[in-house]
Amino acid sequence: MKKLGIGISDFKKLIEGNYIYVDKTEYIYKLIHEGGNYYFLSRPRRFGKSLLISTIRYLFEGKKELFKELYIYDKWNWEEIYPVIRIDFAKTQVKNEEELQMELKATIIETGRRYDYEYNQEYTINRNFELLIKRIYEERKKQVVILIDEYDKPILDNIEKKEGVEMIREVLKGFYSVLKGLDEYIKFVLVTGVSKFAKVSLFSGLNQLKDISLNEIYGNICGYTQQELEIYFKDYLKDLNLDEIKDWYNGYNFLGEKVYNPFDILLYLDSKKFKNYWYETGKTEFLFKLLKTKNYELPYLNKLYYTSEILDKFDIEYISIEALMFQTGYLTIKEVKQIESEEMYLLDYPNKEVRQSFNRDLVFYITKSYHTDRIYNLKIAIINEEIEKIKEQIEIFINSISYNILKNEYVYQAAIYGLIYSTGFNVIIEDNTSKGRIDLTIIVNKSIVYIIEFKVLEDEKEKGKAIKQILEKEYYKKYLNYDKIYIIGIELDKIKKQIVNFEYQQIK
Repeated sequence: MKKLGIGISDFKKLIEGNYIYVDKTEYIYKLIHEGGNYYFLSRPRRFGKSLLISTIRYLFEGKKELFKELYIYDKWNWEEIYPVIRIDFAKTQVKNEEELQMELKATIIETGRRYDYEYNQEYTINRNFELLIKRIYEERKKQVVILIDEYDKPILDNIEKKEGVEMIREVLKGFYSVLKGLDEYIKFVLVTGVSKFAKVSLFSGLNQLKDISLNEIYGNICGYTQQELEIYFKDYLKDLNLDEIKDWYNGYNFLGEKVYNPFDILLYLDSKKFKNYWYETGKTEFLFKLLKTKNYELPYLNKLYYTSEILDKFDIEYISIEALMFQTGYLTIKEVKQIESEEMYLLDYPNKEVRQSFNRDLVFYITKSYHTDRIYNLKIAIINEEIEKIKEQIEIFINSISYNILKNEYVYQAAIYGLIYSTGFNVIIEDNTSKGRIDLTIIVNKSIVYIIEFKVLEDEKEKGKAIKQILEKEYYKKYLNYDKIYIIGIELDKIKKQIVNFEYQQIK
């Protein structure tokens, strides 16, 4: 039985070590023979980008023996061998422009040793990069393949340092601009990263760089589809609940099929325990610091339609929270709607892991506490249908939040939604019905449904509006096929910053 390649992103090591490799060479073949030469791919962290880069490297280097039994084996011209320059920022951690320049210089020197190029101290790093490419071409009589992995990591690692990150961006911009005007020396370029913000500001002038991040043909080039999971990992899936695995880890959508994050699946199959594997290692701290300082309407970000342009807008000067959450893997595409000539994307959490973990962190950043006991007690109360205890836990939670934090109305719902999401249940915000939208629906074990409506009251005389709305608009009729339905109205006083009315009924 082949082994699980946990933490291995080198294609050669996977193949020679008898580890499972999910064959992505059909996508690679299409990419290289599509007619283009310069490509850009954005995916969240730990999504297999480095392995993709590694696979392409060994392919161009003509390592035929590594590709036996793979799609591309009998389709590739193994007589054609191309020199490869790989620039890998995935494992680097630079704090300023000087450290970045040192890394770039080291990469050129190291690559130069393989191709008999000696770094010229009298020239700039960019000039040396250009001369290296030309030198390789002249020596090998072959065009050069350039693979850049995690191109944006130096910027993302320093994005809070406004002046420092601008200098880092300028260094990278100058370095990448070397590729302009060298078409005759270059065979193929693939640039990967998490964000797409620098595609404009870093690759200015490199107009031939084709973005395949949301290209249906390459939607599954990274990550595992359900079919791939069941074929390649069948020996590891015996006696496991596939539906539960899917609920926890599947759901990422880049306009192909829904895919799993490889990091999650490998670690889960190794331990057989459901944990937040990707989330704990791929968490973007900057995102939460940003959420903490800005009044984003978080409960609704994952239920709005966005254009591809909005999802692309991420830069140092303009940080789109929607783009940031999408590109880093906290939100994914759930639905595509065509409105005239424009595609609109509905975003949502990809799976249970992200939904639960993100909202637990959100609660922490709003309230300064993880509220582990509140989450556990609330979860048990929801399962046991103990409505008074649900009320008690929500009230304790609200009362534990600083008055200063609750200065904005949106925080009420963001905090409560975050608490409920943290339980891990299937939670639907802005749940559409034929007569309106339910604020929040909780579905438990496909048998119990809680329908919740929130109201922020200007005057306590308005009490009762929330549950009245549920009854008048008959929101519960959408779930009449479930065993039990509870409707809950939660009303908060705008001035007192507390729950002033909590009503509920059992409809079925």
